Amino acid sequence: MKILLFGKNGQVGFELHRTLSLLGTVTAPSSSELDLTHEDALNRYLNTVKPELIVNAAAWTAVDDAEERQAEAERLNSGLPEQLAAYAAAENIRLVHYSSDYVYPGSGETPWQENSPTGPLSHYGKTKLAGDQAIEQSGADYLIFRTSWVYSGRGNNFMKTMLRLTKSKTELNIVADQIGAPTPARLIAQVTTLAIHSQLQKDLYHLAPRGETSWHGFAQEIFRLAQENGEQLTMRPENAYPIPTSDYPTPATRPLNSRMDVTKLEQALTIQLPDWQSQLALTLGEYIEER
Repeated sequence: MKILLFGKNGQVGFELHRTLSLLGTVTAPSSSELDLTHEDALNRYLNTVKPELIVNAAAWTAVDDAEERQAEAERLNSGLPEQLAAYAAAENIRLVHYSSDYVYPGSGETPWQENSPTGPLSHYGKTKLAGDQAIEQSGADYLIFRTSWVYSGRGNNFMKTMLRLTKSKTELNIVADQIGAPTPARLIAQVTTLAIHSQLQKDLYHLAPRGETSWHGFAQEIFRLAQENGEQLTMRPENAYPIPTSDYPTPATRPLNSRMDVTKLEQALTIQLPDWQSQLALTLGEYIEER
Protein backbone atom coordinates (compact mmCIF):
# COMPACT_ATOMS: atom_id res chain seq x y z
CA MET A 1 0.00 0.00 0.00
CA LYS A 2 1.26 3.48 -0.91
CA ILE A 3 0.82 5.67 2.16
CA LEU A 4 1.22 9.45 2.05
CA LEU A 5 1.98 10.99 5.44
CA PHE A 6 1.89 14.71 6.18
CA GLY A 7 3.48 16.24 9.28
CA LYS A 8 6.32 13.74 9.70
CA ASN A 9 8.44 16.14 11.78
CA GLY A 10 5.76 16.67 14.42
CA GLN A 11 5.33 14.57 17.55
CA VAL A 12 2.57 12.36 16.12
CA GLY A 13 3.99 12.36 12.60
CA PHE A 14 7.38 11.11 13.77
CA GLU A 15 5.79 8.12 15.51
CA LEU A 16 3.47 7.46 12.56
CA HIS A 17 6.40 7.40 10.16
CA ARG A 18 7.73 4.40 12.06
CA THR A 19 4.52 2.45 12.67
CA LEU A 20 2.93 2.96 9.24
CA SER A 21 5.94 1.33 7.59
CA LEU A 22 4.50 -1.96 8.85
CA LEU A 23 1.57 -1.49 6.49
CA GLY A 24 3.24 -0.34 3.29
CA THR A 25 5.55 2.14 1.61
CA VAL A 26 5.42 5.53 3.34
CA THR A 27 6.08 8.77 1.49
CA ALA A 28 6.46 11.66 3.92
CA PRO A 29 7.47 15.01 2.42
CA SER A 30 9.15 17.58 4.64
CA SER A 31 8.09 21.23 4.66
CA SER A 32 11.06 22.06 2.43
CA GLU A 33 9.86 19.49 -0.11
CA LEU A 34 6.20 20.54 -0.04
CA ASP A 35 4.63 23.74 1.27
CA LEU A 36 1.21 22.69 2.55
CA THR A 37 0.02 26.29 2.62
CA HIS A 38 -0.05 26.34 -1.20
CA GLU A 39 -3.10 24.57 -2.63
CA ASP A 40 -1.76 24.24 -6.17
CA ALA A 41 1.54 22.75 -5.01
CA LEU A 42 -0.33 20.21 -2.89
CA ASN A 43 -2.62 19.24 -5.76
CA ARG A 44 0.36 18.69 -8.04
CA TYR A 45 2.06 16.58 -5.38
CA LEU A 46 -1.02 14.42 -4.82
CA ASN A 47 -1.43 13.81 -8.53
CA THR A 48 2.23 12.84 -8.82
CA VAL A 49 2.40 10.47 -5.82
CA LYS A 50 -1.08 8.95 -6.30
CA PRO A 51 -1.36 7.55 -2.76
CA GLU A 52 -3.66 4.73 -1.74
CA LEU A 53 -4.00 6.12 1.80
CA ILE A 54 -3.47 9.63 3.21
CA VAL A 55 -2.59 10.18 6.87
CA ASN A 56 -2.66 13.84 7.86
CA ALA A 57 -0.74 14.67 11.03
CA ALA A 58 0.06 18.20 9.86
CA ALA A 59 -1.60 20.99 11.83
CA TRP A 60 -1.23 24.43 13.32
CA THR A 61 -0.75 23.51 16.99
CA ALA A 62 0.32 26.84 18.52
CA VAL A 63 -2.96 27.52 20.31
CA ASP A 64 -2.21 31.05 21.50
CA ASP A 65 -0.54 32.16 18.27
CA ALA A 66 -3.66 31.08 16.36
CA GLU A 67 -5.49 34.03 17.92
CA GLU A 68 -3.23 36.43 16.00
CA ARG A 69 -2.22 34.36 12.98
CA GLN A 70 -5.72 33.26 12.13
CA ALA A 71 -5.32 32.80 8.38
CA GLU A 72 -2.34 30.48 8.82
CA ALA A 73 -4.17 28.40 11.42
CA GLU A 74 -7.24 28.21 9.19
CA ARG A 75 -5.23 26.98 6.21
CA LEU A 76 -3.54 24.12 8.05
CA ASN A 77 -6.39 23.12 10.37
CA SER A 78 -9.39 23.50 8.10
CA GLY A 79 -8.33 24.29 4.52
CA LEU A 80 -5.78 21.49 4.30
CA PRO A 81 -8.06 18.70 5.57
CA GLU A 82 -10.84 19.96 3.31
CA GLN A 83 -8.52 19.77 0.31
CA LEU A 84 -7.24 16.32 1.26
CA ALA A 85 -10.78 15.06 1.82
CA ALA A 86 -11.85 16.29 -1.61
CA TYR A 87 -8.95 14.41 -3.20
CA ALA A 88 -9.68 11.26 -1.16
CA ALA A 89 -13.33 11.34 -2.19
CA ALA A 90 -12.45 11.80 -5.87
CA GLU A 91 -9.89 8.99 -5.83
CA ASN A 92 -11.91 6.68 -3.56
CA ILE A 93 -9.16 6.33 -0.95
CA ARG A 94 -9.14 6.69 2.83
CA LEU A 95 -8.08 9.80 4.76
CA VAL A 96 -6.92 9.60 8.39
CA HIS A 97 -6.98 12.90 10.27
CA TYR A 98 -6.40 14.12 13.85
CA SER A 99 -8.57 16.50 15.79
CA SER A 100 -8.66 17.96 19.28
CA ASP A 101 -10.55 18.11 22.56
CA TYR A 102 -10.58 21.90 22.02
CA VAL A 103 -13.63 21.54 19.75
CA TYR A 104 -15.78 21.05 22.89
CA PRO A 105 -17.03 23.89 25.12
CA GLY A 106 -15.16 22.64 28.19
CA SER A 107 -18.11 22.89 30.59
CA GLY A 108 -19.26 20.41 33.23
CA GLU A 109 -17.44 17.31 34.40
CA THR A 110 -18.97 14.59 32.20
CA PRO A 111 -16.67 13.04 29.56
CA TRP A 112 -17.51 14.19 26.04
CA GLN A 113 -18.81 11.64 23.57
CA GLU A 114 -18.24 11.81 19.83
CA ASN A 115 -21.76 13.15 19.28
CA SER A 116 -21.63 15.70 22.11
CA PRO A 117 -22.41 19.31 21.17
CA THR A 118 -19.32 21.23 20.11
CA GLY A 119 -18.51 24.80 21.09
CA PRO A 120 -14.83 25.72 20.76
CA LEU A 121 -13.58 28.55 22.97
CA SER A 122 -10.57 29.55 20.86
CA HIS A 123 -9.74 30.23 17.23
CA TYR A 124 -7.58 27.11 17.27
CA GLY A 125 -10.58 25.04 18.39
CA LYS A 126 -12.79 26.65 15.74
CA THR A 127 -10.33 25.78 12.97
CA LYS A 128 -10.03 22.18 14.16
CA LEU A 129 -13.82 21.81 14.23
CA ALA A 130 -14.09 23.31 10.74
CA GLY A 131 -11.58 20.73 9.50
CA ASP A 132 -13.58 17.88 11.02
CA GLN A 133 -16.81 19.13 9.49
CA ALA A 134 -15.23 19.56 6.04
CA ILE A 135 -14.04 15.96 6.09
CA GLU A 136 -17.38 14.61 7.29
CA GLN A 137 -19.23 16.49 4.56
CA SER A 138 -16.79 15.57 1.76
CA GLY A 139 -18.10 12.11 0.96
CA ALA A 140 -14.62 10.67 1.57
CA ASP A 141 -13.82 7.45 3.42
CA TYR A 142 -12.29 8.84 6.61
CA LEU A 143 -11.12 8.19 10.13
CA ILE A 144 -10.97 11.21 12.45
CA PHE A 145 -9.28 10.74 15.82
CA ARG A 146 -9.88 13.43 18.43
CA THR A 147 -7.14 13.38 21.00
CA SER A 148 -5.90 15.54 23.89
CA TRP A 149 -2.81 16.88 25.67
CA VAL A 150 -0.31 15.31 23.25
CA TYR A 151 3.28 14.83 24.39
CA SER A 152 6.36 12.76 23.49
CA GLY A 153 10.12 12.69 23.79
CA ARG A 154 10.36 15.01 20.78
CA GLY A 155 9.44 18.63 20.14
CA ASN A 156 7.99 21.09 22.62
CA ASN A 157 5.50 19.69 25.08
CA PHE A 158 4.45 19.75 28.73
CA MET A 159 6.47 16.71 29.83
CA LYS A 160 9.74 18.05 28.50
CA THR A 161 9.02 21.56 29.80
CA MET A 162 8.40 20.24 33.32
CA LEU A 163 11.58 18.16 33.25
CA ARG A 164 13.56 21.23 32.21
CA LEU A 165 12.01 23.56 34.78
CA THR A 166 12.56 21.20 37.69
CA LYS A 167 16.28 21.61 37.11
CA SER A 168 16.22 25.41 37.12
CA LYS A 169 13.31 26.48 39.35
CA THR A 170 12.70 26.15 43.08
CA GLU A 171 8.91 26.43 42.80
CA LEU A 172 6.21 26.43 40.12
CA ASN A 173 2.55 27.41 39.83
CA ILE A 174 0.61 24.92 37.68
CA VAL A 175 -3.02 25.03 36.55
CA ALA A 176 -5.15 22.52 38.44
CA ASP A 177 -8.72 23.07 37.20
CA GLN A 178 -8.32 21.94 33.58
CA ILE A 179 -8.98 18.19 33.43
CA GLY A 180 -8.07 15.77 30.65
CA ALA A 181 -5.97 12.77 29.65
CA PRO A 182 -2.30 13.25 28.65
CA THR A 183 -1.82 11.32 25.41
CA PRO A 184 1.59 10.13 24.15
CA ALA A 185 2.20 10.42 20.42
CA ARG A 186 3.37 6.82 20.37
CA LEU A 187 -0.05 5.57 21.52
CA ILE A 188 -1.78 7.63 18.82
CA ALA A 189 0.47 6.10 16.15
CA GLN A 190 0.02 2.55 17.44
CA VAL A 191 -3.77 2.79 17.58
CA THR A 192 -3.89 4.47 14.17
CA THR A 193 -1.87 1.65 12.61
CA LEU A 194 -4.12 -0.95 14.24
CA ALA A 195 -7.23 0.90 13.03
CA ILE A 196 -5.97 0.99 9.44
CA HIS A 197 -4.90 -2.66 9.51
CA SER A 198 -8.27 -3.66 11.02
CA GLN A 199 -10.16 -1.61 8.42
CA LEU A 200 -11.95 0.30 11.16
CA GLN A 201 -15.34 1.59 10.08
CA LYS A 202 -15.43 5.15 8.72
CA ASP A 203 -16.25 7.51 11.59
CA LEU A 204 -14.99 9.95 14.21
CA TYR A 205 -13.44 8.47 17.36
CA HIS A 206 -11.89 9.68 20.60
CA LEU A 207 -8.31 8.47 21.07
CA ALA A 208 -6.75 9.03 24.50
CA PRO A 209 -5.64 6.92 27.46
CA ARG A 210 -8.07 6.00 30.19
CA GLY A 211 -8.30 8.11 33.33
CA GLU A 212 -8.07 11.82 33.94
CA THR A 213 -5.90 14.38 35.69
CA SER A 214 -5.13 18.09 35.81
CA TRP A 215 -2.01 19.78 34.48
CA HIS A 216 -0.90 19.96 38.11
CA GLY A 217 -1.52 16.24 38.59
CA PHE A 218 0.28 15.52 35.33
CA ALA A 219 3.27 17.55 36.54
CA GLN A 220 3.36 15.82 39.91
CA GLU A 221 3.50 12.43 38.22
CA ILE A 222 6.29 13.66 35.92
CA PHE A 223 8.29 14.79 38.97
CA ARG A 224 7.73 11.48 40.76
CA LEU A 225 8.78 9.42 37.77
CA ALA A 226 11.80 11.63 37.10
CA GLN A 227 13.06 11.02 40.61
CA GLU A 228 12.35 7.32 40.23
CA ASN A 229 14.49 7.35 37.07
CA GLY A 230 17.40 8.95 38.91
CA GLU A 231 16.98 12.53 37.70
CA GLN A 232 18.51 15.20 39.95
CA LEU A 233 15.87 17.88 40.55
CA THR A 234 16.52 21.28 42.05
CA MET A 235 12.84 21.70 42.90
CA ARG A 236 10.95 19.60 45.41
CA PRO A 237 7.71 18.21 43.94
CA GLU A 238 5.71 19.67 46.84
CA ASN A 239 6.82 23.12 45.68
CA ALA A 240 4.65 22.80 42.59
CA TYR A 241 1.56 24.72 43.67
CA PRO A 242 -1.94 24.27 42.17
CA ILE A 243 -3.58 27.40 40.77
CA PRO A 244 -6.85 28.10 38.91
CA THR A 245 -6.90 28.95 35.23
CA SER A 246 -7.94 32.48 36.14
CA ASP A 247 -4.49 33.00 37.70
CA TYR A 248 -2.74 32.07 34.45
CA PRO A 249 -4.31 34.15 31.65
CA THR A 250 -3.45 33.25 28.04
CA PRO A 251 -4.49 34.75 24.68
CA ALA A 252 -6.59 31.65 23.89
CA THR A 253 -9.21 30.36 26.31
CA ARG A 254 -8.64 26.74 27.36
CA PRO A 255 -11.48 24.30 28.13
CA LEU A 256 -11.76 23.23 31.78
CA ASN A 257 -13.30 19.88 30.86
CA SER A 258 -11.29 17.93 28.28
CA ARG A 259 -12.45 14.50 29.43
CA MET A 260 -13.29 12.27 26.45
CA ASP A 261 -15.15 8.98 26.50
CA VAL A 262 -13.11 6.38 24.56
CA THR A 263 -15.65 3.54 24.74
CA LYS A 264 -16.60 3.79 21.07
CA LEU A 265 -13.04 3.23 19.85
CA GLU A 266 -12.37 0.44 22.34
CA GLN A 267 -15.48 -1.44 21.28
CA ALA A 268 -14.80 -0.93 17.57
CA LEU A 269 -11.24 -2.29 17.85
CA THR A 270 -11.97 -4.78 20.67
CA ILE A 271 -9.21 -3.31 22.84
CA GLN A 272 -8.83 -1.62 26.19
CA LEU A 273 -6.80 1.55 26.07
CA PRO A 274 -4.10 1.88 28.78
CA ASP A 275 -4.26 4.41 31.60
CA TRP A 276 -2.40 7.70 31.27
CA GLN A 277 -0.05 6.96 34.18
CA SER A 278 1.44 3.82 32.63
CA GLN A 279 1.85 5.60 29.30
CA LEU A 280 3.66 8.49 30.97
CA ALA A 281 5.99 6.09 32.78
CA LEU A 282 6.85 4.40 29.49
CA THR A 283 7.33 7.63 27.54
CA LEU A 284 9.35 9.44 30.21
CA GLY A 285 11.53 6.41 30.86
CA GLU A 286 12.32 6.05 27.16
CA TYR A 287 13.08 9.76 26.85
CA ILE A 288 15.53 9.75 29.75
CA GLU A 289 17.20 6.57 28.51
CA GLU A 290 17.62 7.84 24.94
CA ARG A 291 18.52 11.44 25.76
